[in-house]
Amino acid sequence: MPTIGWFEILIVVAIAIVILGPKDFPVMLKKAGSWIGNAKRYVSNIQNEVSNLEIDDEKTNEEVKKETKKNE
Repeated sequence: MPTIGWFEILIVVAIAIVILGPKDFPVMLKKAGSWIGNAKRYVSNIQNEVSNLEIDDEKTNEEVKKETKKNE
């Protein structure tokens, strides 16, 4: 899998500054940062929901095992 080095990032930033202009570039960086932050929060929320489901499932399995032992 290819990796992105500092030189490649520098080239992308230079091209973005030329295309967007130096005045609009910081605005675009702020928007991109906001999008990345929203995506991270969304993924974190999904991970928390899945872990909560797993914890609830484990509790339910333990309760079922206890009830079956009582009934035997």
